[in-house]
Amino acid sequence: MLSRFMSGSIRNLEREYSCTVRLLDDTEYTCTIQRDAKGQYLFDLICHHLNLLEKDYFGIRYVDPDKQRHWLEFTKSIAKQMKSQPPFTMCLRVKFYPPEPAALKEEITRYLVFLQIKRDLYHGRLLCKTSDAAMLAAHILQAEIGDYDPGKHPEGYSSKFQFFPKHSEKLERRIADIHKTELMTCLATRPSLPSVRLGLWCFRETKEFIFSNGELHFKQYLIC
Repeated sequence: MLSRFMSGSIRNLEREYSCTVRLLDDTEYTCTIQRDAKGQYLFDLICHHLNLLEKDYFGIRYVDPDKQRHWLEFTKSIAKQMKSQPPFTMCLRVKFYPPEPAALKEEITRYLVFLQIKRDLYHGRLLCKTSDAAMLAAHILQAEIGDYDPGKHPEGYSSKFQFFPKHSEKLERRIADIHKTELMTCLATRPSLPSVRLGLWCFRETKEFIFSNGELHFKQYLIC
């Protein structure tokens, strides 16, 4: 009887495996799925976990034993795509930037796009002009600490944040200047919005050139 139970348990283990997906906020989602499960099943589990409805911009990425990054194909078996043995570890990432972020309907989508932009800037994967990089960093700063307040934000306050792999003091000062002045002009006429959504709204209202230049870049830019 015991041997039958053990053999049945072993067969179940062989049919299932553990999968951990690292999310954009650096938390992890772990689940057990069937060995023949396809990528779409795992993606749907994650979207349900996050209550993510605007799914088209996102994908699941994994790294093979040769350190090459791949996007998980949703129509194929997960186990057949992986070149390693379970348990598997993958990442949820933005696969395509939306051409008009301010048009996103869900707060969770805006937040995840914000985290991806922040991550790509920090790792040097989002290539743009220095002026655009400073503007993006200033909006990230706005989302992190809110409105500029001279009583709370002394000289050099932006140096506490690492926006890029490396940057000059001149760029750091420019980021602070934008946060102090240009964003305050935007904020004076802002709608009542949470900080992340507000940042995307301010991009659209005050710096159309970022999206006129960035739109083509974002549409063609497949994050790798």
